[in-house]
Amino acid sequence: QVQLVESGGGLVQAGVSLRLSCAAAGRTFYRYTMAWFRQAPGREREFVAGINRLGSSTYYADSVKGRFTISRDNAKNTVYLQMNSLQPEDTAVYYCASRGNDYVSQRALDYEYWGQGTQVTVSS
Repeated sequence: QVQLVESGGGLVQAGVSLRLSCAAAGRTFYRYTMAWFRQAPGREREFVAGINRLGSSTYYADSVKGRFTISRDNAKNTVYLQMNSLQPEDTAVYYCASRGNDYVSQRALDYEYWGQGTQVTVSS
């Protein structure tokens, strides 16, 4: 089992940057593909970015490509989401998720473990 804890969210103005972190408990973090999803009020949870076990492959939603960067540090059991040029439409609860498969899926149901989420609010 993997326990995930997100941090780094907050209230910011449009155009600034934030970095989210997701710390995983356990000694097998390197075995999991990691991803970030987000959910805005009244909308379905959507894929934001994903990274494979070794960090050699990354994937992004079109809406964040070029602005967001996902990375991981397996020595620290942590995955990050660097978010630049934030816009009001990026406002959502951001969730970290993991799956025990070396394939980045964009479907939320493919992920086994989830964090509690961290709120990101971008004002215009």
